[in-house]
Order: sequence, then structure tokens, then C-alpha cells
Amino acid sequence: MEIKKYNRVSKLETLFLYEYITADWPYDGYRDITKRCDHMTVHVVKSGENLWSIARTYGVSIQSIVDVNGLPSSGLIIPGLALYIPDQQPIVRFYKIKAGDTLWKLSIQFQTSVSSILAANPGLDANRLYIGQNINIPSPVKPKMSTLGFIVPGSSQTFLGSFEAIAPKVTFLAVAAYSFTDEGYAYLVMDDTAIVKRSRELNVIPLLMVQNTTAVGFSKELAGSVLGNPVYRRNLVNSLVNLANQRGYGGISVDLEFVPPPQRENFNTFLRYLKAAMGNLILHVNVHAKTEDIPTNPIIGAYDYKAIGEIADIVAVMTIDYGYPGGPPDPVSPIWWIAQVVRYALTLIPAYKIQIGLPLYGHDKVVSTNQYKGLSVLDAQNLAISTGAVVQFDPVSRSPWFRYWKGTEEHIVWFEDIRSYIEKYRLIDQYQLYGATYWQLSMQAPQNWAYLDKIEVIKTLT
Repeated sequence: MEIKKYNRVSKLETLFLYEYITADWPYDGYRDITKRCDHMTVHVVKSGENLWSIARTYGVSIQSIVDVNGLPSSGLIIPGLALYIPDQQPIVRFYKIKAGDTLWKLSIQFQTSVSSILAANPGLDANRLYIGQNINIPSPVKPKMSTLGFIVPGSSQTFLGSFEAIAPKVTFLAVAAYSFTDEGYAYLVMDDTAIVKRSRELNVIPLLMVQNTTAVGFSKELAGSVLGNPVYRRNLVNSLVNLANQRGYGGISVDLEFVPPPQRENFNTFLRYLKAAMGNLILHVNVHAKTEDIPTNPIIGAYDYKAIGEIADIVAVMTIDYGYPGGPPDPVSPIWWIAQVVRYALTLIPAYKIQIGLPLYGHDKVVSTNQYKGLSVLDAQNLAISTGAVVQFDPVSRSPWFRYWKGTEEHIVWFEDIRSYIEKYRLIDQYQLYGATYWQLSMQAPQNWAYLDKIEVIKTLT
């Protein structure tokens, strides 16, 4: 997937936006997640610490810390590194107060106690709850959500072998193996046979993912010409449905990017025809992230959230690449921006249809030129360790980053870690969204998959 920025904000504006968006989030527990160690263990390494001392502190083995966090075999760690140490403590739910709620009713709903809720919310007045207020609720009742992983066939020679380990935590697998001709006929770009077969064996629903790609990447011209022609639109609908049925897919994931704004209604028409022709297949539609509707904007203008939300079974909002390839060093997926996008999307799309994008990758950029290299979350973490960098955690974006030098060349790497993932899952829980998507599964992010043990991943559709 590819996202390009269509606007920027200054650092001062960013700080204002963050304070505005988080104004109703509960206390400082959200802003410093590492302090909530009574409910989950996230240890941020301090100078002078080693794995032996950390393992002893938490009563676990060194190897368990190495395995869960994907640490190099050398056992080296660095200041600022966030280590996830799974525990058996109840997860902290992030709940928005509704009409009629009382702490007693919530304690029953979440199988906890009023005293536990009060302890998790310092200063909370049980007699002065208000609609829209957000509170923390320690609970043995896991959040329930769907997950969707994207995979490009051939992107990893080891994917099929490693898929079994994470398959219980994946609802859907969108196989990015299809494009279409100038006349709208969908065709197979890369062989998907083994992936679809393995997905079915592992109880993961495979989705045929179609993109408007050519040899040089996403093509707005291809999307525009096919969507703008009624005959070509029909060709695309019929060929996609035929391929999905023939090749054993459970649905279709539409990822048409940079659709020309004049084709906005034609895109809606295409989706309506596609949904009508699909029968019981699932229609999953990916849309660019936005915080307002600008119909003439070349990046986001063609995506009519309201219409798409009415047509599609699932709408995946691509809340990734805020910091984009070719741009200045910026967080990949800052929480304040995701919150803005989600709040806007919820005014037009039902929460039970919305998935948001979580990146399994980071951006390594040369500061002087913005030259870009993508790398997995695990590779980013271990690059910080191998270069001896100190990992910082940005309080505004709630994202980790570090700086290192290659000769005289300064690099800044923004990536994700257990802290930033927890923030995003709490936001999904807060707004009761349908779930998360991950670009893409060939990229390793062991902390993310370990944390999903605290979430009930939907595996049976109703």
C-alpha cells in the first residue's frame, strides 16, 4: 500500500491537535503507558540494565524475553528499548461512558469490581460520570475484534512456514496478487494457489485483493479509465467475482488508490455493482485516511466514506504512512492523527464496519536528503541495538524513534513497538471498531503478535 501526504501541520499545530484529541482520554495513564505495570508489563530499558537483571525483576527467564521481543542472540539491549513481558494480569479496557452507566453496572459487565475501576482511574468521582467520558476498566473480559493481514505472494520465501504461528490471531488474509487490464479484466499477477490453500487449512478467510497497479506501481490513469467506462466497470466486476469463486476466496478486498476525483461517483457505482454480484462473498474496501471530505483532492477526493460505508461489508481506513516515503522523518502512524481520522470516519461509517491500519514496518530516512528505506518493526528494533542508538518515545505521536550515523550521514528511524501498538488497540477498543489491518505479514513484529494473546480475535463470522 502507498499513502502520500496531502497536507502537513506544524509542530505547534501538532501539539495543539494532540492535546485537543486526548482531552477526554483518561488521566495520565494513557499518556504514559509504561506506568501501568500492575496490569501489563512493558519495561523500558534504563542505562546500565541488562537482561539478567530485568528477568530477575519479573521472575521470568532471559530466553522468554528474547523470544517474545525478537532480540538478537547476543542478548544486547539499549536504553529506551521497550520490552514486552507477557503476564496473566487482566487487560485494561478503554471504555466510553454511555447513558445509564454506573460503575456497579460496568463492574458486572466487565466481570470486575467497583474498587478495581476506581483504582485504575485516580480522581474519578463515581457519582459524577458523564456521557462520553473515557475510563480505564481492568477486566478479564478480552476486547473482541477482527484482524486482517495483507500479503504479497513472493514477498517472503518463509511466509507459508511461519504463517501457522500467527494464523490463530488473523481473521482475514488479503492476498495482493491481482490487477486489471485497460479494458477492466482482472488477472493474476503472482501465483496465489499455495497461500489460498494454506489460509483455508488454518481457518483464515482469504480475500482476493485487487489493485490498480502496473509495472511502475499504482496507476491513477488505469483506475480512472476503467471506472469511467460502464462496459469496463462491468468487465471488472464480472472477472473479479469469477476469479474469487474459481480460486477459493471468501471475498474481495478492493485497493484502488489515487482514484481521480472526477471518478468518485463511478467508483461508488462500481462498488454497488460488485457487491450485488458477489452473493455471499465479503466485500472489503480500502480507503485513504482523511479527517475531512475534500472532493477535489487528488489523493482523498474520490473516497466517499458515507457511500462506501453503506455498500461495503468492511471498510479499512489506511491509517499508515503519515510519515511517507520521500517526505521528512515523521512517525509512520501517530496516535493523534489516527484518532482524528477515526472520529471523522465514525460520522459516516458504522463502527462495526471500520478497520484501521497498523504498520508492521518502520521508515529509515537520511536526514539531509529524505532518502528512504523501509524495514520491518523487528529489523528497526534490532538496527537500534546494533548501532548502539538510544530509543526515544515521542509523547505526541506515541511512537518510538532513534537516530544513528552511517559515516557522516545522519539517519532517523521511526517505527512501532509494544507501547505504540497498545495505544492503537486501546483506541480500537474505545470506539468499538471492527478491528485492525496489518501491512504486511512478511514483516516481522513479534511484540504485536504476543500482545494479541490479550485480545479475542474473531474467527467465526455471523
